[in-house]
Amino acid sequence: MPPTLAKPPRLTGEALHAGYESRRVLDGVDLAVAEGQLTVLLGPNGSGKSTLLKTLARTLAPSAGRVCLDGQDIHRRSTREVARRLGILPQGPTAPEGLTVRQLVSMGRFPHQRLWRQDAERDARAVREAMAYADVAALAERSVDTLSGGQRQRCWIAMVLAQETDLILLDEPTTFLDLKVQVDLLELLSRLAHEQGRTLLLVLHDLNLAAAYADRLVMMRDGGIVASGTPREVFTVAHLKRVFDLDARVLVEPETGSPICVPYTRQEALPPARPVSPTVDRCCVS
Repeated sequence: MPPTLAKPPRLTGEALHAGYESRRVLDGVDLAVAEGQLTVLLGPNGSGKSTLLKTLARTLAPSAGRVCLDGQDIHRRSTREVARRLGILPQGPTAPEGLTVRQLVSMGRFPHQRLWRQDAERDARAVREAMAYADVAALAERSVDTLSGGQRQRCWIAMVLAQETDLILLDEPTTFLDLKVQVDLLELLSRLAHEQGRTLLLVLHDLNLAAAYADRLVMMRDGGIVASGTPREVFTVAHLKRVFDLDARVLVEPETGSPICVPYTRQEALPPARPVSPTVDRCCVS
């Protein structure tokens, strides 16, 4: 039997330059978003993570380079057409006051609706399935204003699911949430990739959660990509120092094999300098 060929990426950025007014943020970035996987963008504040996500999502036009969706320049497609193929959840989204969960999730059906052609049954089914998958069906008639931060974020994710896109971009979806809520959300997003085959690109700040859940990590600094690959390839002592200016051990969690960052404290003496190795330190957490 011939080997299974990997799917070509549907979303790519080529030689991207982008920024805000006179301030350039991205400086010639190339990125192909891996199909059917959960990819995480990591980097310090100001490194260009959110700018790259916005540029790929077509909410920010590049000053040079191009973004391709299914092989075509994304800016040559209509907004509605892009929304049927690509879902985006920006950082800190807000809903109109008094909106119910069902109404919010139903907004995800907008790209599929036409004045002269509506499929109410399909829309209702998509909303029900999205709420069920995001575990917010019991909240359907509640006002979004009354929900906790974690519940609201699940509702926003359900809205994106109701779009029925298989490409989803999320900007810091776990910010300001308790650790347990962050883990639950990342479990949900991981299932979307691994059970439904959707392609997800996330911006995260927590290094260890990113390493635990990502299929691929992309580390950025100063508007460029420093390293891209699997967590074991990217999550190294050398990369943490170069990208975050962080002195840390990188251990291996014995049950999952995921790398873990453990920063050195002021009371600890840093280890002597040694040649840079591309691999993760082979020690385990006891």
